[in-house]
Amino acid sequence: MDVTILGAGQCVTGSKLLLSWKRYTAMVDCGLFQGPSELRRRNWQPLPHAAHQVDAVVLTHAHIDHSGYLPRLVRQGFAGPVYCTKPTRALLRVLLPDAAHLQEEEARYANKEGYSRHEPALPLFRLADARAALRLLRPVAFEQWVELHPGVRFRYHRQGHILGAAAVELQTKVSGGERKTVYFSGDVGRYGVPILREPSPYPGSDVLFVETTYGDRVHDLIDPRELLAEEIQAAVGRGGVILIPAFAVDRTQEVLYMLHELVVDDEIPPLPIWLDSPMGIEASALYTRAVSEHDAEMRQFFAEQVNPIFPANVQVALTSPESRKLNDLEGPAIIISASGMATGGRILHHLKLRLPDPRTTVLIVGYQAGGTRGRELLEGAESVSIHGQDVPVRAHVAHITGLSAHADCEELLLWLGQRERDPEMVHLIHGEPQAQQAFAERIQAGLGWPTHIPELGETVRV
Repeated sequence: MDVTILGAGQCVTGSKLLLSWKRYTAMVDCGLFQGPSELRRRNWQPLPHAAHQVDAVVLTHAHIDHSGYLPRLVRQGFAGPVYCTKPTRALLRVLLPDAAHLQEEEARYANKEGYSRHEPALPLFRLADARAALRLLRPVAFEQWVELHPGVRFRYHRQGHILGAAAVELQTKVSGGERKTVYFSGDVGRYGVPILREPSPYPGSDVLFVETTYGDRVHDLIDPRELLAEEIQAAVGRGGVILIPAFAVDRTQEVLYMLHELVVDDEIPPLPIWLDSPMGIEASALYTRAVSEHDAEMRQFFAEQVNPIFPANVQVALTSPESRKLNDLEGPAIIISASGMATGGRILHHLKLRLPDPRTTVLIVGYQAGGTRGRELLEGAESVSIHGQDVPVRAHVAHITGLSAHADCEELLLWLGQRERDPEMVHLIHGEPQAQQAFAERIQAGLGWPTHIPELGETVRV
């Protein structure tokens, strides 16, 4: 079996691994590149293997950098099954149409404002492609073996991270009839965070592909609730609106959960909170309904008939007119909107309007990849480009650390250390080069396993 790194090779986005046997081809994950333009341009490049010749796709979870290329793949002729967990299918019914809508909206806006490099600007895929991709989804229960092809089977293990996230344990026969186990970590979740159950331990395998997003960092030991309370109290003093760019899936729900806890504990006033993200609204409803995935604390809240994701002071802006009405919103108040790295979505309109106002507070609550507006704001940019305009940054920008859905380097080692057997080789993916190199050194020093950091386009043979 050959594994070709079509994405997430020495970068954090675009997860796509092409698995090739003599008579069968599958992909683990099918994500979009995000962040810098040189990466995003890769979304337009043809795959080295014809889409109609890919037999199946196995998704680890619903994040767009792991699933968002599916409509493009379908547009190019893919018609095979797309396997995913049941909660992932529910999220994809929200995320993929939303991603298509954003593609079409950005193209229309670029053509209207005349800032596209292409004439006319085109979407990467359309709503029809997203709907076609959704029809290919085949939900699979956790821990259930699925035969992909004679001699090839896989099963899912819970990973925390976001609703429905999983690792993929794949068993394949290789030359001589020997069976090899290849383990794909997907994105590894956190320990001791609210709402979702913790990751299932890594059981061991012959070969391991592991994410390294935070391979060189330990999450801040300061309770993010304390930082959030301090920043909101200060923002109330300034009297402006608090903007929180947040990933619609998981981060939005975690922030809402924490804000509810802070209000209950009288650490912040019950400010009006506007959730201005159709995808975030629907994802929050899915998190509420996914009782089987809730951790003990979340189950206790619901047993007491309390919904910590949708408390009484949370209102939603589902439609575009409702979102535009927030332009007249006076502070102090909170607007939570996507995208989490400020690369698209409704948050751009709020930032464009309110970044020049020194009363505004922008709370960065998640990882910001290089080249994104979120990273620029974190690094103190005096202006950012939004919709082709330079917008001055006079707002107060703060970073709430410790809110990542990704395990840090110590949590990754904890997850790996529970194995029943050692892998023969570990391939480090889904991370920036410095994080990958640092984590390779940690693995070699702490576990003694051989490691390899593949490049984009590289093929690894099992």
